[in-house]
Amino acid sequence: MQQPDIIFIVLDTQRVDRLGCYGYQAREPGASITPNLDAFAGRGALFEQAVAPAQWTIPSHASLFTGLYPTAHQVTQSNHSLGPDRPHLAEVLRAAGYQTIGFCNNPLVGILNNGFKRGFQTFYNYGGAIPSLPQDSTSLPWPVDRLLEGYTQFLRRISYPIQNFFGRSDLAFRVSLNAWLTPLWSKMANFKGQNERSVRDVDHFLQEREKRPDRRPLFLFLNLMETHLPFWPPGEFVDRVAPYMRTDREARTIMRRWNREAYRWAAPLGEPLGELESRVLNDMYDAEVAYQDDYLGRLLTTLQERANAGNTLTVMVADHGDGLGDHQFFGHAFIAYQELVHVPLILHWPQRLPPGRRLAGPVSTRRIYHTVLDAAGPLPAGAGQLDPVEVHGLTLLETVHGRDPEQNTAFAEIYPPLNLARAVQHRQPELLERFRCMVMRRAVVKNDWKLIHVSEWPDELFDLAEDPLELTNRLPERPAETASLSQEINRLAHLAEAQRERLAAGASLDLEADEHLLQRLQGLGYIE
Repeated sequence: MQQPDIIFIVLDTQRVDRLGCYGYQAREPGASITPNLDAFAGRGALFEQAVAPAQWTIPSHASLFTGLYPTAHQVTQSNHSLGPDRPHLAEVLRAAGYQTIGFCNNPLVGILNNGFKRGFQTFYNYGGAIPSLPQDSTSLPWPVDRLLEGYTQFLRRISYPIQNFFGRSDLAFRVSLNAWLTPLWSKMANFKGQNERSVRDVDHFLQEREKRPDRRPLFLFLNLMETHLPFWPPGEFVDRVAPYMRTDREARTIMRRWNREAYRWAAPLGEPLGELESRVLNDMYDAEVAYQDDYLGRLLTTLQERANAGNTLTVMVADHGDGLGDHQFFGHAFIAYQELVHVPLILHWPQRLPPGRRLAGPVSTRRIYHTVLDAAGPLPAGAGQLDPVEVHGLTLLETVHGRDPEQNTAFAEIYPPLNLARAVQHRQPELLERFRCMVMRRAVVKNDWKLIHVSEWPDELFDLAEDPLELTNRLPERPAETASLSQEINRLAHLAEAQRERLAAGASLDLEADEHLLQRLQGLGYIE
């Protein structure tokens, strides 16, 4: 079979519970704020309980790009980088003959020197003080466009070390949280990128590629930051979701204050949000979701109209969700609750996937790595220590066809971002201990049950079928489920630690250490 084109779209900070295809009901009866994504989901396979392996951008993207849990890949802080012992997804695909290109709006992915751009022949970064954009993204005449590009490259070489310093230095990070500085770096330094423009550029790239067919298959990565704070959706989407913002001065003041106070975007809440404050933040988040869906619609239409549409695997996923006051937390820094780790995941591949499939069992989004590489065909010589049995055994297509290799189990590891934790310690030290911000959490979702470990001990147990908002801790009354899931967390943590050690030693994956996976792969006929 011919290698498919692969389109990999990450909706950064997208909550699963705000998409119509996942059951979200807008304020207007029968209305959906995401009609384009809903239609896309109807044409593909939707995973109802996809679980991100981490709760924030850096470790979660590292897992998407390596197929590993955070403990194994060890990229858990802003000053960490991918090691050479596990090839990046784009590196393997490039070695397999793919054209690899990225369009990225998140500076943590596109600017920091963390290895996330490895393997991309072309990588456009829409975030940061000096973005790198396609030449045909500007309308300036030649030779002005070439002169401007040369000058921009010079400025970029100067600015990237400075931006890396701010991303990695605790002191610089705390300084940047000053309310007077937030509007400068959030707008002038393109903290959220230029999302609609990047989608327009992807759309243009695909249409131009149709005119000049490339014999190579395509791997295209797109990261969008639309639903991250600060919230600045266009007025038409605010009017659609929150029309009261036009006349309610107090509501507008609340939003302006939140947009300025970057520290609050990730800090625990000493007191719960007030009723109006909660409504404003949730509605403005929804307005951003509606805006994102609107401009994604044009791209999704272009993907349908391409000559190779039938043999294109499109992956739509979020790296994590976002807290909007749930459980007295904001942002996505410290917790393992569903608003952060339960994410949308949709696969679309007309030649291989029947439309309208909904998969109820939990799956880890780290398996996108295996799914994409399995789809691309035999592993190339440049795949390093990758085990083809692991790759082909963990593809999500096995789950789609009713042969889930991980037995409806998904695992997440919550390494707190230490620069944010230290910012809390600097400003509100009393919250640091109260909310246990410095400790690691692990969680497992198996069927409808979820257990959270805090500092390696069982802390909360939830029945997600009966309690999807995780309001009632069932730990005291369900010792059997607690013991079983706790054993599962310890098993998966041990496997991640062992894989980390094997990778550092350059050894192959020891499948015998994971009896569940070994049995499943034997059942599938991958190994004897």
